[in-house]
Amino acid sequence: MTNYPHLAQKLFNVPLAITPKKAEIVMAALADRFGLARLFHANGRVVALDDWDGDIGEPAPTKAYEVVAGVAVIPVTGTLVQKLGTLKPYSGMTGYDGLRACLSMALADKDVRAVVLDIDSPGGEVAGCFDLADSIYRARGSKPIWSILTESAYSAAYAIASACDRIVVPRTGGTGSVGVICMHVDMSKALGAAGVNVTLIHYGDRKADGADSQPLSDEALSRYQSDVDAMGELFVKTVARNRGMSVKAVRNTQATTFLGAAGVEIGFADAVMAPDEAFRSLLAELG
Repeated sequence: MTNYPHLAQKLFNVPLAITPKKAEIVMAALADRFGLARLFHANGRVVALDDWDGDIGEPAPTKAYEVVAGVAVIPVTGTLVQKLGTLKPYSGMTGYDGLRACLSMALADKDVRAVVLDIDSPGGEVAGCFDLADSIYRARGSKPIWSILTESAYSAAYAIASACDRIVVPRTGGTGSVGVICMHVDMSKALGAAGVNVTLIHYGDRKADGADSQPLSDEALSRYQSDVDAMGELFVKTVARNRGMSVKAVRNTQATTFLGAAGVEIGFADAVMAPDEAFRSLLAELG
């Protein structure tokens, strides 16, 4: 049985490195799971769920990675989360814990000559993302580590891609969205209209900051903005280090996304190729 309150804790009032469109889709889907869709509808805030990744299902078979011609191919797809508990993606999510384990095994695997991160993701949790990116960055030089996008690497997914030796994007794929977002849902008016009044009894002036049963105060907003700014600067500096760019150049992108060749021009990717062509290019370099 899926623990939806646990998912809500991971998504609301915490910094996320995810594209805004995906964040809205996830928020709407969780609202439906919590039985809040009627409240959203009552306030004219229904959001279509057509793009939701799907129901949470059973984990996929836990084979660490595929090895093709001596190259370990590690999939990085869907929404990225800190702890998924499986080595491979399932139900539209990939865990940083699984990626870290797969990378460690591939680097130690004598049959593996190179590693490819097969990425198509809008991003996800900030928690755990930059520690994983640092691990990938430190592993450079042990074996070639390429990021081959099978469409796009945005936000947290781009943080991971940027840590690789080389990033190859297809012409219809995208890179970037180097930024952080935090969602606060104010349900106070909707709850009141439904005849539900919530009283928060707390010790500590800031203990109830971010509660969805009351409007967000100016003080709480300022504190959350400070946290988001700190995470955003960490993101910018990480990408700048990984890609050999100036911090100013990365910051000036202002979390813009770049399609295909535009990502190469800005410095966020190295080449534009179809994924199969990129894989053949890696094999040619390996000899």
